[in-house]
Amino acid sequence: MAIPLSILPAKNLATIIPQFPENPKTLILEQCKTIKDLNQIHAHLIKNRLLHDPGVAENLLESAAILAPEPMDYAVSIFDKLEEPNSPAYNIMIRGFTLKQSPNEAVLLFKEMCERSARPDGFTFPCVLKACSRLQALKEGEQIHAQLWKLGFGSNGFVENSLIHLYATCGEVGVARRLFDGMSERGIITWNSMFAGYSKSGYWQEVMRLFHEMLEMDVEFDEVTLVCVLTACGRLADIELGEWIGEYVEANGLSGNPTLMTSLVDMYAKCGHVDKARNLFDQMPRKDVVAWSAMISGYNQASRCRDALELFHEMQKANAEPNEVTMVSVLCSCTVLGAVETGKWVHSYIKKKRMKLTVTLGTALVDFYAKCGSVESAIEVFRNMPLRNVLSWTVLIQCLASNGQGKRAIKFFNLMLEKNIPPNDVTFISVLRACSHTGLVDEGRRLFVSMSRDFGIEPRIEHYGCMVDILGRAGLIEEAYQFIEDMPIKPNAIIWRTLLASCRVHKNIEIGEESLKNVVRLEPAHSGDYILLSNIYASVGRWEDASRVRTQMREKGIEKIPGCSVIELDGVVHEFFAEDNVHPDSEEVYYATENMMKEIKLAGYVPNTSEARLDAEEDDKETSVSHHSEKLAIAFGLIRTCPGTTIRISKNLRICCDCHNATKMASKVFSREIVVRDRNRFHHFKDGSCSCNDYW
Repeated sequence: MAIPLSILPAKNLATIIPQFPENPKTLILEQCKTIKDLNQIHAHLIKNRLLHDPGVAENLLESAAILAPEPMDYAVSIFDKLEEPNSPAYNIMIRGFTLKQSPNEAVLLFKEMCERSARPDGFTFPCVLKACSRLQALKEGEQIHAQLWKLGFGSNGFVENSLIHLYATCGEVGVARRLFDGMSERGIITWNSMFAGYSKSGYWQEVMRLFHEMLEMDVEFDEVTLVCVLTACGRLADIELGEWIGEYVEANGLSGNPTLMTSLVDMYAKCGHVDKARNLFDQMPRKDVVAWSAMISGYNQASRCRDALELFHEMQKANAEPNEVTMVSVLCSCTVLGAVETGKWVHSYIKKKRMKLTVTLGTALVDFYAKCGSVESAIEVFRNMPLRNVLSWTVLIQCLASNGQGKRAIKFFNLMLEKNIPPNDVTFISVLRACSHTGLVDEGRRLFVSMSRDFGIEPRIEHYGCMVDILGRAGLIEEAYQFIEDMPIKPNAIIWRTLLASCRVHKNIEIGEESLKNVVRLEPAHSGDYILLSNIYASVGRWEDASRVRTQMREKGIEKIPGCSVIELDGVVHEFFAEDNVHPDSEEVYYATENMMKEIKLAGYVPNTSEARLDAEEDDKETSVSHHSEKLAIAFGLIRTCPGTTIRISKNLRICCDCHNATKMASKVFSREIVVRDRNRFHHFKDGSCSCNDYW
């Protein structure tokens, strides 16, 4: 009679057992908790020559390969000593390799199984097909599919589910759907495999159609189904179905499922109902990193970047560890707001936690530094990325272009070609903009021809717009106008608006008037269009015409977009509006601005009153110009930062000529580097000059 193992010390197990149980399954599969336990039982089995019993060997294998948390090494040592392993033994090993993230070994073992004439059964195929899915080994999966049909397992439900999962995972959703439609019985796992396949391939409409089909057939769905459908609702902005699922979740007491609630938060956020998403988020008793990331991403996508950063700070207080998705969303918000210090902290955190610098995260960091004007930091991150794709290269080229380093941008473009990374249409937009911002007219012409001739990329309207900008900025207004007339595709309002902006710089009234007419003809003009023409008139002293254009704006109910400049200090983002008192320290700011203007005037600055409000009295024009939003932000930066600190400003509109001249002088007088990101590009002011060389 066997002695109950539960009363024996584990260390004496092998020596005290006088008789091994006739059925060792419970002993091996339930009592063995560690490798040490397995070693003792294994030794007893060898000593008593019980390993020749297939049932005993399989139980030992199952415990080592599947139940024990350790790697597969011990299970392999047991398996290798089996003289003629049977199908169940192979099945256990294949399942174990797949379970423990070694799918390649699982497929190789299946191949060995077939070569050694061990016949696969209905349990073999689901395991090895799952391994193929993990590897996305479509070719091997197709071969196994043919083999299982020959052996008569084609109608096995578990096998069919595994096949659907394989084809769906490998992007062959059409094949998966044919298998799905051909099944006589489909359980919830089958439906969910099909949902997962459509989701992985981004076939969101098909997800919706499949769910409606499920409802029509009165098939029961589960929480996994709902998570998948909610994701589709978010991608397609189908708030109606999303709300129906939300009501279903509440009515059926599913609110305790954190994954389902996170999916609801994500759905509402992506559908633009960000406040509703936040209400649900706040009600969640437990929030994992996915929930935090979904809400932060929702704010970011809704352009509520300040809310995104505030929530990120709450996440830190809650001691929730951010992941890659969180970091990408936070960096995007920092990029939009120009929140340099917060973005740098994120980069430091990534280094500290040794987070993998994936293509997505690395590119987001490059983009952040690029759009904050930190060119060298952007290049450093780019060079440290282990993998880069065409987007990574394009972002860096755009970074150099917008920061006035056109020749360097073209150098990286050529390096990209040397690395055999084929450029796409967006890459060409970036490199053409590099030519535009640096006056590289001949290089721009060459690249424009090259894109179709050498890379088979037909120019889109954006590429034609870049060429108009290249010619217009260089003062070749008539050539730019003729280029538009000769375009093989119909120019849009953006093309004419681009030419209008160049007419403003080079004071070409005739073509400027024609450009505005075409803008108005193609779409309702916005305030910037009229202001450009008004400024052209003002720049040549035609004040009545300038006033007439502003009157037309008022008559048509077109309001001027207020200039807004942003500066981040100590992690806090401050906004300034032209001639406004919204900032809590406005009195101090205006006083500092007056002092700044006095200092730069003594150094030679002369106000350009043509940039003042047209309705300002002659005596007030200079004051109006001095209260532009970027001047207020710069003055605030001067009084709130230490001497020598770089001041970084982001502006929603294009910087005007007067502010450009004033900032050049301020950089010299106060010995500061001042970086201004306007709607079009970066301006790096230092020692009285700008990186754009007054070419913007």
